Amino acid sequence: MRAVGLIVEYNPFHNGHAYHLQASKEVTGAEVVIAVMSGDFLQRGEPALVSKWQRTRMALLNGVDIVFELPYCYATQKAETFANGAVSILDAAGTSFLCFGSESGDISSFLQTIDYLEVEQRTFNENIKQYIGTGVSYPKALSLAFQQLPDSEKYLDLAKPNNILGLEYIKAIKHQKSNVIPMTIPRKNANYHDQDFSSATIASATSIRKAIFNDSNGKSAIDQYVPEPTKQLLKEYFQSNQVFHQWENYWSYLQFRLIQSSPEELREIYEMEEGLENRLLSAAREANTFHEFMQKIKTKRYTWTRLQRLCVHILTNTKKEEMGLISENASYLRLLGMTTRGKEYLNKTKSHLSLPLISKLSSYKGKEINLDIKAARVYSLGIPTHLKTQMLDQEFEQPPIYIR
Repeated sequence: MRAVGLIVEYNPFHNGHAYHLQASKEVTGAEVVIAVMSGDFLQRGEPALVSKWQRTRMALLNGVDIVFELPYCYATQKAETFANGAVSILDAAGTSFLCFGSESGDISSFLQTIDYLEVEQRTFNENIKQYIGTGVSYPKALSLAFQQLPDSEKYLDLAKPNNILGLEYIKAIKHQKSNVIPMTIPRKNANYHDQDFSSATIASATSIRKAIFNDSNGKSAIDQYVPEPTKQLLKEYFQSNQVFHQWENYWSYLQFRLIQSSPEELREIYEMEEGLENRLLSAAREANTFHEFMQKIKTKRYTWTRLQRLCVHILTNTKKEEMGLISENASYLRLLGMTTRGKEYLNKTKSHLSLPLISKLSSYKGKEINLDIKAARVYSLGIPTHLKTQMLDQEFEQPPIYIR
């Protein structure tokens, strides 16, 4: 059975994801779809809208066959680290293809750009360093540095977020000497960062979340942009937990963590750069909301996403030393859910998996999973107090979701 891998967040699963999933099966001819999905906190430094278990159900009811969790130590990272962790999971699971969405939609442009950058790597790195020295953010420096290379217009547009991520996936495949074959399909209608609806049927996850939080009728406003299982599962989650997760749910906890910490303690937090801790402490004493806090600490040098990721690490008390011990490749496969077809695939490949398969958290004793446990505990703080125990029990005792 050939499997195609998708690296996803499904925050939430929408029509664009459904298109990507179906197109990936068609372009690869794969019989099985494996999703590596971020857990409780995401690459943009945000809590997931609903739990990973509910997003796993969304995935399985919308056509995915197997869902593995992308651990916290990769899910809340820059593109290179995110890609290495996700690709290593797909490789360990025996996946034949990785199919990602991109603004380019042409795999040859990625492969040519990889070869080109290998030739121009020294100049490219020097250009990046020079632009960072001017005070711009790393993604901006990356784009500007690439534009300065000779004939760069013939290659991939590195000002586009999904092109950058796709490039990192292919670099990870090459670096790991993986047999996974990369493929790409063009993103359809909506752009990754779109804040508002611009199409009749496909919208970005960003605009869907905005509609949910900004409109009292948000759930009905998004109906045309999400499949039926997503509508039902969002409704069920809200009825059960009385919230959708967003940063404001966690602001009081983050503020407490900041104001009770010394500058020296904050300097130990992962991704904290010297001097930034004082800016955060000052803002935490003055801000009344998370959004107000972010507006106070935002600078030209640090992107909103970069600062939000730092806030996640402060919230979870994730130290530089702790992250420094993590391998660039994943060390386990945590199975969140499967369909009958997915179970058949795992039964056939189980003996060939190159990483331990974890079906229940309480059965795994490896120290490297501690960050996931800590993230789950913090995530549960975002729901009403009387429901937290139930959510945490699910984290430790929930067997993989099985959709027949």
